[in-house]
Amino acid sequence: MLSDFIANIFSFVFKELDLKGFDVKALRAFRVLRPLRLVSRAPSLQVVLNSIVRAMVPLLHIALLVIFVIIIYAIIGLELFSGTLHKTCYKRDSGEMMEEPHPCNSEEKGFNCDNATYECRKGWIGPNNGITNFDNFGFAMLTVFQCITMEGWTNVLYNINDAVGNEWPWTYFISLIIIGSFFVLNLVLGVLSGEFSKEREKAKARGDFQKLREKQQLEEDLRGYLDWITQAEDIDPENEDDGEEGATPRH
Repeated sequence: MLSDFIANIFSFVFKELDLKGFDVKALRAFRVLRPLRLVSRAPSLQVVLNSIVRAMVPLLHIALLVIFVIIIYAIIGLELFSGTLHKTCYKRDSGEMMEEPHPCNSEEKGFNCDNATYECRKGWIGPNNGITNFDNFGFAMLTVFQCITMEGWTNVLYNINDAVGNEWPWTYFISLIIIGSFFVLNLVLGVLSGEFSKEREKAKARGDFQKLREKQQLEEDLRGYLDWITQAEDIDPENEDDGEEGATPRH
């Protein structure tokens, strides 16, 4: 199998390099490929591995679709939320930032600071040390990707609500979760499931074909034995007749 071939090639290369005095300590990490030999002895593992390999091309197409969705929503986020996550509450007398900073809005919508003590103004790096924002295309794509993975996407939504209000931003994030997470990313599971079913059917067909070949081979062997026995039975009576004629006494 291919896994056995790869593992043997790496073992041979490491041995040759070691004999020639090369430092192969870093390359020895590839020894983790040795357990791949077990795949050839486990049909179920072969089915899973072959399913993943055959799903690479469809998964590449899905990855392109995911990137397209991320780009579209990153551009929309740039237009709607650029520069909105850098305002927070500062003390009026000392200019110190609030202990747990989060976005604010100087207007009525969004989060409003305590006007008696704090004022809302720019100067904050932003949530997650400035990583979560829509200020440029790169950070916008990263923020959209975070939302698609559904890891802390509600925190991003709450920060945007504090910055611009909660009247309409939810439509952006809910549509992103539905299209980007529930629909597009679930296509990955669909592709893997489909390829696994196909590979399992192929494995079953190969097993049935192997059993049929073994059965046919057994029948051919039995037929050959029967022919040999029949020929032997045909030869024995002739030998017996010759023996009887040779044993007849002369008068």
